Amino acid sequence: MEKGVKVIYRKFLLSAGVIALAVGTWSFSDDLFQISKNLEVFATLYKEVNVNYVDDINSARFLKTGADAMLDGLDPYTEFVPESEIEDYKLHYVSTQYGGIGASIFSRDSKVYISNVFEGFPAQKADIRPGDQLMKINDIVLDGKNSDQVSQLLKGSKGANVKLLLKRENEAAVEKNVARDEIKQPNVSYFGMVDGNMGYIKLDRFLENSAQEVTDALLAVKKNNPNGIILDLRSNGGGILQEAVKIVNLFVPRDIEVVSQKGKVKEKNYVYRTQATPLAADLPLVVLVNSRSASASEIVAGAIQDLDRGVVIGQRSYGKGLVQQTFPLPYNSLVKITIAKYYVPSGRCIQELDYAHRKDDGSVVKVADSMLHEFKTKNGRSVYDGSGIYPDVPIKAETYANVTQTLVGKLFVFDYATKYRNSHPKIAEAGTFNLTDAEYEDFVKYLSDKNYTYNTTTEKVLTALKTEATKEKQFAQIQAEYDVLKNKLMASKKTDLQLHKTEIKETLQNEIISRYYYDKGRYLDNFKHDNELAQAVKTIQDKAQLAAILKGDGNYKVIGKPVIAAVSDKDKKTDTEN
Repeated sequence: MEKGVKVIYRKFLLSAGVIALAVGTWSFSDDLFQISKNLEVFATLYKEVNVNYVDDINSARFLKTGADAMLDGLDPYTEFVPESEIEDYKLHYVSTQYGGIGASIFSRDSKVYISNVFEGFPAQKADIRPGDQLMKINDIVLDGKNSDQVSQLLKGSKGANVKLLLKRENEAAVEKNVARDEIKQPNVSYFGMVDGNMGYIKLDRFLENSAQEVTDALLAVKKNNPNGIILDLRSNGGGILQEAVKIVNLFVPRDIEVVSQKGKVKEKNYVYRTQATPLAADLPLVVLVNSRSASASEIVAGAIQDLDRGVVIGQRSYGKGLVQQTFPLPYNSLVKITIAKYYVPSGRCIQELDYAHRKDDGSVVKVADSMLHEFKTKNGRSVYDGSGIYPDVPIKAETYANVTQTLVGKLFVFDYATKYRNSHPKIAEAGTFNLTDAEYEDFVKYLSDKNYTYNTTTEKVLTALKTEATKEKQFAQIQAEYDVLKNKLMASKKTDLQLHKTEIKETLQNEIISRYYYDKGRYLDNFKHDNELAQAVKTIQDKAQLAAILKGDGNYKVIGKPVIAAVSDKDKKTDTEN
């Protein structure tokens, strides 16, 4: 009896296996059929439209539009790059090196102006300044050309001359012959010593050689026997993952897991560990982040936090936990594909937006707080996934008044700085220069005939009130009160230049300093008003607080716990009844 049962059982297993194999083969074949079918449909659609459409079609643009629309349904980071855009792609994602004059430009009223020049490069050496109008390049008139077109004219091979016709305010146009040079914008835009004898390193991006640049900066500041290191990753959008691993390795020992990536293709799953002996294993460390710190920045900040190696200060980071890889396509084009999610040492993925589960209208939603999970740092502190890197010491983001934003956005600050530079050959050093009250009043006078109208939040609310009241035919009843409020707001706005004098003056001063001392001058001036930097210095100096944060004492035991609204018994009962 038992033997018969075994025979039947074996036959059952064999039958089940054959069925499973058949289902698997059918599923695989069906998938291949769908791919083949859809490719054939796409190719035929492309051919028929190209042949029969009433107007001529730019086939390259047509294909790019189709590819972009197809990939847009996945995530913003998966993208097709045609051959014509390869160089721009490399500048954005791989290396900032190109042949040019070392200046950035912008368009205004169909004219092209210099917006910034980089210290040590041909434009600066030729005394080309921000605010100069660029009229011709190699005798090509630039009126009506956009910034991309002009940028291409400025770029070229190293050593080749480019002829520029420039016009400075209140001066005759002048022609300059400038030899292009190899322009390489550094990943580390500034490093040096700040208050408290702290070493400071500003890393703007994680492109090629960024880890080596941070290494060189760290070695330089270490010569001053710093009391700590401040690594500034604010507004750093990320870059190459491996560079982030090497930078973490400067502060943590060899053979420590920094990040892992996991995706659908198991062969691409990988754990990145430190490989070298650290340069600063024991120096107190603070990492500065904000809402625009993303990707590789979050790997560095997350690893430093999870390993309890340093303190993260600032605002919650962007929340990009996706890894991309490029694949070559025919005719020198390529595609960049999101292949995995990355996980920092505690095991959490900080990806905030859930691209896999969109709403019916195609919009993307954040991972719900109720779906977030708790993880533990090396010392047992609680951290959470799905919401970027939450700082150990949160600092409220600095916001600017509407009047300040308007003066910057409408280029009045830029234009006045240009005027100031043209009439002041020299100013004091960047760290000591201060705009006087008299000079600020001159700026106010300069604005007297300028249109810098703007809407405050209160005005927007008042306008919305009028709109709704009009719809409900009740505006006539409240119009007198409405007019009184509106007039008071208009009177209040007239005093905004004095009410927000401090921040407007700081903004104007920073722009003026940049005209003499370039980006380094901006940093030195910003240091005087940087609340997050001041907190970083204070945290490192307070050894008791620093230790408490890293050990997770008291309020530092839980970092960024999501707030999940409680549901009352009454609400629960109603939900059940429904």
